[in-house]
Amino acid sequence: MTKQKKRILITGAAGFIGSNVLDYLFNKYPHYSFITLDALTYAGNLKNFSQEIQNSSRFRFEYGDVRNSTLVDSLVGQSDIVIHFAAETHVTRSIYDDVKFFETDVLGTQAVANAVHHHKNTVEKFLHISTCEVYGSNITKRMDESHPLNPHSPYAAAKAGADRLVYSYYVTYKIPAVIIRPFNIFGPKQHLEKAIPRFITSSILNEPLTVHGKGTSERDYMHVDDLAAAIDLIIQAPTKRVAGEVFNIGSGKSISIAEIARFIAKEMNVPKSQIHFLKDRPGQVSTFSCNYDKINKILGWSPKKDFYEGLIETIQWYKENKNMWEQQIWLRSVPIVLADGTIVYH
Repeated sequence: MTKQKKRILITGAAGFIGSNVLDYLFNKYPHYSFITLDALTYAGNLKNFSQEIQNSSRFRFEYGDVRNSTLVDSLVGQSDIVIHFAAETHVTRSIYDDVKFFETDVLGTQAVANAVHHHKNTVEKFLHISTCEVYGSNITKRMDESHPLNPHSPYAAAKAGADRLVYSYYVTYKIPAVIIRPFNIFGPKQHLEKAIPRFITSSILNEPLTVHGKGTSERDYMHVDDLAAAIDLIIQAPTKRVAGEVFNIGSGKSISIAEIARFIAKEMNVPKSQIHFLKDRPGQVSTFSCNYDKINKILGWSPKKDFYEGLIETIQWYKENKNMWEQQIWLRSVPIVLADGTIVYH
């Protein structure tokens, strides 16, 4: 039996999650080819592509902005599967520069959705990567896909707009869209603006580990490999089974930010006194965890990697790959204005 070849377009492929998903699919499917699009903003890095992938005839990189509708339409027209990661993704940075978030996250998504509509006779699936941040604070202990969308930050609001825009294209034009709402993802190659790599690299650099508020906010963290496995299942599923669906992807467990900081400090032999608590971040949500029953029932997916095992592996990656992240150090802090007019760095 001849293996089916697929042409996969990944937007935002030079970022943390996009590059890890590319690694996963590239290594698992030697008969697939990949077109990657990235604007190489501060969060995108060509170093996130391995030399093996860059040298492969199955890999092609296109430098460009996802809002460039002509470019996007051309690339989508050459693809069987579209995985749309391209977005601005940092809560604090969205408070500092909200316009960029709405332009990229909403208008960029519209460009991709329009292109999929134009080529819906040849595009098999369009996977739109949304986020759990669209939910805001939980009104149930574990959030499922029917939880109300109450975004708390400009980032979350932009992603909620993109999420619903994609769904509207499914309803109006019947494009083969699937919306994926990952909860907090961690792993190698993540930008230092995010909590886990920031704690790890601060420990390596012998700096304070800074925590917002009292650190009691809890998050559902999952290793990026588990997300890649879920995306793989959606790609392989019959289109009729998943088109128009929204899937939560997460561990189903929550852990406090302070507990993560303490674990990393202990693992890296950093004294607890090096953990510093700041004023709470505007737009903060308190606690949430993922209900992933839907994707488990429909596709049989469940997370496989233990959080602490994955965290130890991630710590080791940052220890061994300083050349991959040291140029991001200056980007870790963003100035924002609090409700009382105070300027703080988060």
